[in-house]
Amino acid sequence: MDELSIAARAAVELGKKHGASDVFATASGDRSVEFQMRDGKLERTKEATSRGLSLRVWAEGRYSTNSTTDLRPDHLDAFVAECVAITRALEVDPMRAVPDPALFAGRSEADLQLVDGSVREVSREQRMTWLGEIDARIAGKDKVISATSNTWDGQYAGAMASSNGFDGGWESTSVGWSASVTVQDAGEARPEGDWWGDALHLSDLPDRGAVGDEALRRAHLRLGSVRGPSKKGLMIVENVAAGRLIGALLAPATGASVQQGRSFWKGKVGQKLLSEKLVIDDDPLLVRGPSSRRFDSDGIAAKRMPLVAGGALNNLYVDTYYGKKLGQAPTTGGASNRVLGLGARGLEAIVKDAPDAILVTSWLGGNSDPTTGDFSFGMRGHLVKDGVIGAPVGEMNVTGNLLTLFAGLTEVGNDVWLASSTRVPTLVFDGVQFSGT
Repeated sequence: MDELSIAARAAVELGKKHGASDVFATASGDRSVEFQMRDGKLERTKEATSRGLSLRVWAEGRYSTNSTTDLRPDHLDAFVAECVAITRALEVDPMRAVPDPALFAGRSEADLQLVDGSVREVSREQRMTWLGEIDARIAGKDKVISATSNTWDGQYAGAMASSNGFDGGWESTSVGWSASVTVQDAGEARPEGDWWGDALHLSDLPDRGAVGDEALRRAHLRLGSVRGPSKKGLMIVENVAAGRLIGALLAPATGASVQQGRSFWKGKVGQKLLSEKLVIDDDPLLVRGPSSRRFDSDGIAAKRMPLVAGGALNNLYVDTYYGKKLGQAPTTGGASNRVLGLGARGLEAIVKDAPDAILVTSWLGGNSDPTTGDFSFGMRGHLVKDGVIGAPVGEMNVTGNLLTLFAGLTEVGNDVWLASSTRVPTLVFDGVQFSGT
């Protein structure tokens, strides 16, 4: 961490020395380790370390971004000098300016608990033990063709400095494990089941045996899967799958997308277009949140930002550059933790009250158009009839428009999926078009 801080501050000083009007430097480093076991044998290991420095330079009304992986002092001086020289050769961009230092004020000093010291001490033996515990819950079980277990852990650090007074750093850890199971079905069919956990702290992960059990259970639930019917009706989306829909809805909710005419939110901010049951905040100060932070890439002090409430999108992700282009005050340059307001029931209770529905448990390919909001997602899941989860279905698409879909949101559950920076529960939509047989 100290080395990164020194490199970022040095780059700023060198930029000023070589004639830049302003400089913003970010130095970062990380280390990650992955182990994979397949059918009881270690199949793959991977360890990666990296470090680098990105440099934003303003000179004579011009701007450039640059990066290097060599933080040695003698290289850094030559690198920064070249960056400043290149910047002077570019076109003038009057909208480019170093972030206003007033945006740096009010930075939270709360303990976000982003670092678990025990993650740094994880050994090869521990990783192998973890994988063995997962594998033991799957290997040799009924209809199992193959079983894969994975574990991963990482450490991340960075430091930022600017010529107009910004100085800050961060550290975090991550750790997780997963299981994937393939089982034999009739004929050539080989359905799969997966489950996993991911967190900043070891103590926040699910039990390893339970991860193996759940992957196996989900694989068996896929036995006998058929193509479901084409119909229009109720869709229940399990919490583990619901994050993709939230991501598609909010992906174009940025100043850049709106300014460039690539967002279906253009001209619609503040308009009541969504169900009032949908409430979303962006919370960068969530304790142990996967994407928590005290400041963003522009140095803007982090604060909770209401995104969706009262049936409307009320804020965009706006950085300092696109804020100038749009004539709007910047909010923050990108998403952190998206937190949904919760309802009163979980998946089991929701299903019991559903006379006829399709439960979506995962998505398989597909895409959405950020300009129009039209989407088509492949899905797999189960038919629901008279409150009972029934036959597994697949080879189906869900199609429509994201604004129409979320206008038809009828219920938000209370069963939050925690292994993601999108803290989303089960979601229920009415009037959804399914394409199948």
